[in-house]
Amino acid sequence: MADQATVSVYEQRAAQWRAERGPKSSAAVEAFAALDRPAGITADLGCGPGWHTSVLPQPALAVDAARSMLEMVSDHAPDALRCRADLAALPLAAGSLAGAWASRSYVHLDRRHVPLALADLHRALAPGAPVELHVFEGDADFEPFSDDDFPGRRFSQWPRDWIAPLMEGAGFALDGMERMGRPPKAATLVVRGRRAQTLPDTVGPDMRLLVCGLNPSVYAADAGAGFARPGNRFWPAALAAGLVSTDRSPRRALIDHGMGMTDLVKRATPRADALTSREYRQGLDRLSWLAGWLKPAAVCFVGLAGWRAAVDRKAQAGPQSRELGGCPVYVMPSTSGAAAGYRLADYVSHLRQAAALAT
Repeated sequence: MADQATVSVYEQRAAQWRAERGPKSSAAVEAFAALDRPAGITADLGCGPGWHTSVLPQPALAVDAARSMLEMVSDHAPDALRCRADLAALPLAAGSLAGAWASRSYVHLDRRHVPLALADLHRALAPGAPVELHVFEGDADFEPFSDDDFPGRRFSQWPRDWIAPLMEGAGFALDGMERMGRPPKAATLVVRGRRAQTLPDTVGPDMRLLVCGLNPSVYAADAGAGFARPGNRFWPAALAAGLVSTDRSPRRALIDHGMGMTDLVKRATPRADALTSREYRQGLDRLSWLAGWLKPAAVCFVGLAGWRAAVDRKAQAGPQSRELGGCPVYVMPSTSGAAAGYRLADYVSHLRQAAALAT
């Protein structure tokens, strides 16, 4: 959720902001505007007065949490659509955006909530759509600048080596990253990527359980939920075990019940046997970073194949001796409809044991 104190600063001082800051060089947004993209609307997320909106391909959508900023957009981009919205919960249809430009806007979210906000952006973008994010470099969760000339705002700052796993987890193919010269407060990392055909992580703080699949199937990626194929028994088991109350809704699972979801490998494939040992190793490194950062109470691998390929080829279902990012790990059998020999009750029992490990 957007920080209301920060939004209030922009609401009350929008005219002063425009007068004192003025438009920056348009070279970066012009380069972004020239990229190939699907047909549709390109969004300026955290648009401010609309300086960048005017350069984006038409039709353009100006999005900001501050009404007073949006009221000034017509002065710079008179043909732009306008939407007052929280970046953490975009009110946009799935696949409705052809691109997204966000210059120093996600910096106003607590960084523990940024993965879920990026998952929502992933949902709103069409596959292959370009995205460019400008974030502050550093290591601060959500703090003010001591010498801020617009006091009351808070900012997140990111270590450079966190960006690649963050973007991969959010379902974006990273095209490049560069560091801009240090402005008055903090250096800026320019992050460029495209919306990949995969599932984004739905993760955040205070997770009771982080569920990890092997990798998304193409079917699941298109459906927008892991384990979505008819016949897969994960969601019926999670409902019966009391871990969730909404079927095939990773976002509601996280928000309502603290159950996060990710994958060992983010690349979507028709079959898991298309994955490589290198992808397993790299995936485990990313998961170790994710678990070490967000500290879920426990991690549950769904399917023995992923844990066996990445960690212990002789592993059996149940709690594991090795932790992940300092978090206990439970491994359970695959819930695929092709997995023989397991009843729904077996999966319910495994999920309850994984949840119990978290307590």
